[in-house]
Amino acid sequence: HKRSIRLKFDDRDTQRPGFKFAEYELKGVPLRVAIGSRDMANGTVELARRDTKTKETVPQEGLAERIESLLEEIQQNIYQKALKFRDENITKVDTYEEFKRLLDEKPGFLSAHWDGTSETEQRIKEETKATIRCIPLDNPQEDGVCILSGKLSTQRVLFARAY
Repeated sequence: HKRSIRLKFDDRDTQRPGFKFAEYELKGVPLRVAIGSRDMANGTVELARRDTKTKETVPQEGLAERIESLLEEIQQNIYQKALKFRDENITKVDTYEEFKRLLDEKPGFLSAHWDGTSETEQRIKEETKATIRCIPLDNPQEDGVCILSGKLSTQRVLFARAY
């Protein structure tokens, strides 16, 4: 079956391999395939992952399948890392005092109840410089009270400051 893996063959001889490796690392290329003269003689290639900084030498035989599975692994790994980072940087708050204190003390997002009005949102922004960043799609319904107005709220939203 046909695969759709995009690649760039960098045959420039004006740059040394180390320079090229660093260049593609900066561009965010997830997987580097390097083939040297020894690799050609041995029928192997070197695969270098950007996400784990690991390298492996694999046979040229079955290379497309190996690259395909590695790219899926890399995607999953990066996604899980981002999810973990996001979750570690969300703090639940239930009072306006706690909200203001944590905005100054801890970077990241604050998950707080909001009454749904633009007036409350505006007042929070004026008083703290924090704005609503997201109303999560998978937000569970949770009864509570707005941290500012004290009005009933059915879900939390994510607040943060821009720096």
